[in-house]
Amino acid sequence: MQDDVTLYAFNCGWFQCKPGYYVEGDEGPHMRAPVPSYLIEHPRGRAVFDTGMGVRFRREQANALPADKFGLEWFEGMDIATRLKAIDVDPASIDWIINSHLHIDHCGGNAHLPNATVLVQAIEFETARTSEQPMLYTPDDYDTGQPIRTVSGEHDLFGDGSVRIVPTFGHTPGHQSVIVKLSGGEVLLAGDCCYTERNLDVMVLPNATANLEQGMETYRRLDALRKSGTHILFGHDGLQWKSVTEGVPFVL
Repeated sequence: MQDDVTLYAFNCGWFQCKPGYYVEGDEGPHMRAPVPSYLIEHPRGRAVFDTGMGVRFRREQANALPADKFGLEWFEGMDIATRLKAIDVDPASIDWIINSHLHIDHCGGNAHLPNATVLVQAIEFETARTSEQPMLYTPDDYDTGQPIRTVSGEHDLFGDGSVRIVPTFGHTPGHQSVIVKLSGGEVLLAGDCCYTERNLDVMVLPNATANLEQGMETYRRLDALRKSGTHILFGHDGLQWKSVTEGVPFVL
């Protein structure tokens, strides 16, 4: 079945921060990193993992973030709907939205996929609903009228092991990632459970971690998966993204 599963990567925004935001103690100028979204095509349906940012983060090129400023932004044509249309995929044909978590830069494009069912960990949905941090969790992003299906723990989306939702708690109480089985091997879409490959190399969690114990346990699991041959696409890794070609089938 994995021969029939195809993965596409898109960048749906930009995140700028200093290196120390990822690994405390690292120094240097601000780095520019992608806000990734992924299309998974399976014979029994289409799923999108994370959807980028909402319209309030859109900027004109003339008003782009200065290179030395922290923040999020995207420009016209970077939304998930436009990205999908560019490869002749109708946004209305998406069956599932898998949100790694419900922070604003991971579910801001949910409204562009009107016929999809949102899949999220139950504890993450409850955290979002009760949060008093509007700059992290905003109902305008994650509660956009589609059905929301909560899961607890691992979930085999199509029942054949080719697209597996796995809990990767730590960054948020209910963060989840996806392992996609392609013909060349397995790919783990990390979301924010691990921002960059350097985080995993040095086993250092960022300050933006809700539960350090859970976060470190996730890192240990990722490290074991990487050593066993799983390819990890990290959450906001500008260096890794330079090797990713958007809008074409991802090949290991």
